[in-house]
Amino acid sequence: MNTNFLAGLSQDRVIAVVRAPEIPDAAALCAALRAGGIRWIEFTRTTPGLATHLRRAVARGADGIGAGTVMTAEQAEELIDAGARYLVTPGCRPDVAKAASAAGVPVVMGALSPTEVGLALDLGADAVKIFPARAFGPRYFQDLAGPFPDAPLVASGGVDADNAADFLKAGARAVCAGSHVVPPSVVAAGDWPEITRRARAFTDSLADAVVRTRSRRQWINPSRLSGNVEV
Repeated sequence: MNTNFLAGLSQDRVIAVVRAPEIPDAAALCAALRAGGIRWIEFTRTTPGLATHLRRAVARGADGIGAGTVMTAEQAEELIDAGARYLVTPGCRPDVAKAASAAGVPVVMGALSPTEVGLALDLGADAVKIFPARAFGPRYFQDLAGPFPDAPLVASGGVDADNAADFLKAGARAVCAGSHVVPPSVVAAGDWPEITRRARAFTDSLADAVVRTRSRRQWINPSRLSGNVEV
């Protein structure tokens, strides 16, 4: 498990998931999200030209960038080479886990049932993305904490500013912000001020939940609090 990645995610608590038909400037998008308080950005492989977007964003200094919807080892290797700092899978993908481990890159693996959560952890997932989270709601994260008390779970699918804090209070390590923050049409239009506004509204909605969960848990790496962790 990559402790630096997990500490950083535990501190920031949000991953923006970008799934758009077009991204006019990936680096500018990252800057807009960061201005709104979101540092972790997952660019999904369903976006055309993803590897090119990753390279351009990294070349201009963007960090916290990952690649999502990764299904095969070949895709994993291509996107890691393009600059992805972490990978996200939609389900339990052993070949992706092996490729990520070989490259020393963290992987967030998708799961839903307890069996899948256990398999993802056995495969070495640094965090487990519960998708679709809205299908079972925040209470499901409390239920999963019974057999998996230390599992770093991430809520994804149907998470918005109205319910994100509830998932964190229920035990999710982080939440994914999708079209609520990065609507495909707004991304394609390059309306970066609107992206920043949406990101800020989302992170503001989490403030109380973040304070509460930090006060209860001890898994935040002190070095992350001082800004020394890199991924």
